[in-house]
Amino acid sequence: MTNPNLPSLFLSHGSPFLAVDPGEVGVFWNHLAQGLPKPTAILCISAHWYTEGPLLATTERPKTIHDFYGFPEAFYRIAYPAPGAPALAQRALSLLHAAGIEAEPDGEYGLDHGAWVPLRSLYPAADVPVAQLSVQPHRDARWHQRMGAALKPLRDEGVLILASGGATHNLRELQRGGAPVPAWATEFDEWLADALAAPRTEEILDWDVKGPNAHRAHPSPEHFLPLFVALGAAGEGARAERIHQGFTMGGLSMAAFRFIDA
Repeated sequence: MTNPNLPSLFLSHGSPFLAVDPGEVGVFWNHLAQGLPKPTAILCISAHWYTEGPLLATTERPKTIHDFYGFPEAFYRIAYPAPGAPALAQRALSLLHAAGIEAEPDGEYGLDHGAWVPLRSLYPAADVPVAQLSVQPHRDARWHQRMGAALKPLRDEGVLILASGGATHNLRELQRGGAPVPAWATEFDEWLADALAAPRTEEILDWDVKGPNAHRAHPSPEHFLPLFVALGAAGEGARAERIHQGFTMGGLSMAAFRFIDA
């Protein structure tokens, strides 16, 4: 039985430390999932899988990918054994092709930490099938919005569109401890929330020239691009409500948005 009421979501996934000690954001993620109809499958658009062209993971038993360095050994033993969703991946491929978007299957890719860090708190039983879709950092926001628009029908088929990245993501300026949140990060974070709520869609799509401190908030775009897939999947004229906010490690935003159909 499908459910037509699933939203598209954008979550800032933070650092791999949240897989072990998710704290406040882990409680939020868990409550978020409990407040949604249980999806038949999840299409996760993670900032950590970026490719030349769109790829859909058709993997039946995706491995847990530990795509980070310098962490304690225990982090490399974490497993999130959710089943894959090859049928969903094939359906997504057909929708992208119908929209004139060239996309290919990938039968080997697993779940990277952009997917499994939040999923461990969202669905700790690992009982919801997951497929991943890659992003293309050399393409712009409108390209990713177009991909999302093509995938919108999935939401009426019981699929949760889960975009995972970061509302701000500047690793060069991370700080440990209780460092204050820098002004450049709060200004971009608030601009994003206001623009999505209005919505000022054209302004958001031109984020790299119209967002305050845009290139400081995102020296590279891959952590921001999943947001535009979620935006496209919500439909033309959609707005978003910020359902979580906060910062970690100085200016690393943990903002989350739920997109609302127009």
